[in-house]
Amino acid sequence: MKSKLTSGSFAAALAVCAVLSGSLPAASYSNPAPSFEAARFYFADKHLSDDSIHDLVKRKLANDPDVKGGALDIDVKDGVVTLRGKVETEKLKQKAERLAKKVSSVKKVVNEIQLSAK
Repeated sequence: MKSKLTSGSFAAALAVCAVLSGSLPAASYSNPAPSFEAARFYFADKHLSDDSIHDLVKRKLANDPDVKGGALDIDVKDGVVTLRGKVETEKLKQKAERLAKKVSSVKKVVNEIQLSAK
């Protein structure tokens, strides 16, 4: 069976063979395409806008099966997230706060969620 290699993948394959055979030190080979991990760390250092933080917090709360935070109000000012609205239990109130804190670039969460009467 014949395999088809592009010139880029052929060069990469040759470099890997050279490293494995010991004829080329691993440190001298550099991958021409950045890895996903490198991209993830690159973006982790970037601060998000308040609008982006708002959208991410809203999505995280709405997608949580317990909190179902679509009805919660979210305000963001300089990375500080304020949560308002009503939930049924203290446990859900605390979980909403924890979820919001996990969003990148959130500096602080002000939890003004109130407990609703059952």
